[in-house]
Amino acid sequence: MAKPKLALIPCTQGYFYSSVLPSDGSGDFIGGRSGKATRINSQGLIEEVSNGQSRLNYPMIEGKVVGCPHHILEPQRTNLVTHSEDFSNASWSKDNATITQNSIVSPDGTINASLMLSTNSNTRISDSIAVTNTFYVSVFVKYIDQQFIQIYSGASGSYYINFDIKNKLYQGGSLVSEVKFEDYGNGWLRLGAKFSGAGAAGSTIRLGFSQSLTSSYGNSGGNTSSGSSIYIWGFQLEDGSYPTSYIKTNGSAVTRSAETAYGSGNADTFNDSEGVLMAEISRQEGDVSTTALCINNGTLANSVNIYYYSANQLYFDIFSGSATISVNINIDTFNSNKIAAKYKSGDISLYVNGFELITKTNAISLSGLRDLDFNFGNGNFPFYGKAKQLQYYNSILTNSELEQLTSWTSFTDMAEGQLYTIE
Repeated sequence: MAKPKLALIPCTQGYFYSSVLPSDGSGDFIGGRSGKATRINSQGLIEEVSNGQSRLNYPMIEGKVVGCPHHILEPQRTNLVTHSEDFSNASWSKDNATITQNSIVSPDGTINASLMLSTNSNTRISDSIAVTNTFYVSVFVKYIDQQFIQIYSGASGSYYINFDIKNKLYQGGSLVSEVKFEDYGNGWLRLGAKFSGAGAAGSTIRLGFSQSLTSSYGNSGGNTSSGSSIYIWGFQLEDGSYPTSYIKTNGSAVTRSAETAYGSGNADTFNDSEGVLMAEISRQEGDVSTTALCINNGTLANSVNIYYYSANQLYFDIFSGSATISVNINIDTFNSNKIAAKYKSGDISLYVNGFELITKTNAISLSGLRDLDFNFGNGNFPFYGKAKQLQYYNSILTNSELEQLTSWTSFTDMAEGQLYTIE
């Protein structure tokens, strides 16, 4: 198989989105992120990275790092909880609960997680936060002997969710959805849920002990005795419909800025007549916004695009003067997919996960291609999600080469790439 002209393969933590090819640095992306953000490192620990650095994020299955890392790009989000790790702070009200700081090693590898102990019935901690109608709440917990946890907000029984942290089960109100259990290893789970509707706005968020998975909303469903406990760490409340990576706070709300990446390559990199754009990508689970990759000449008038649209659609568009090609297929966009878009006048195709799914014989005439962007070529629809690799070939590949390029080398490789558990 021919050598790619441009290749972004996540392998080093550092400067934002450096491509290994071309070796002269012309394939590096412009952009970045102002301020700190977190990633999961190769040891499976949550780690802060500084301003302008990429986030080489490692996938985890059942609390263990599995497979190769990916770059992660996320939209702007703010953790509205002012003390995400210090639950002893006065910003957290305590009802029938005591907090002991620095009790155990947290998911960031340091001894900074808190013990939450019940001193009577109806145990809870709470923080008053002004929020919009839709927000996502998450917190890291570790089981000791309190099995059932309730997160609740708003003023009615529609805004609560019970978690069975021993068996990874949940049940709750009608306006709580997108519930998650994420295993971070060493007994730590990140619990999360989306709260929707006008009744959730402007509310106090609470974490309490509940009696069972079917406990009712609020204190009426709380624990009935003292002495039980859990470990807690990393509380996050963010405006939005899905969770993003952890944002640490220590005295005020903290905003992680949106990440951008554009301007990779130049006129010598791309071939107007023919080529292949290959991407191994997935979007953040729960994110259904349009998110794109694009080779272009600075405008959409001459461009080759692959993008996710809605929860289950992959589009392949070519704009070439007055000629427009736009095709789409249904696909799980939250899984990692290997996609190859081949373009040449009269010979156009799309391969996904080892299969040719679309062919076209339209005439096209592209000109001036010079950039590869993590957006729609004009800054719109920025790519947010996980990018495991990008490759560009400045000549078309054979069908067998495209099949090979978008396939996995083994069943285990495929399972790890899709984050499946093999039993």
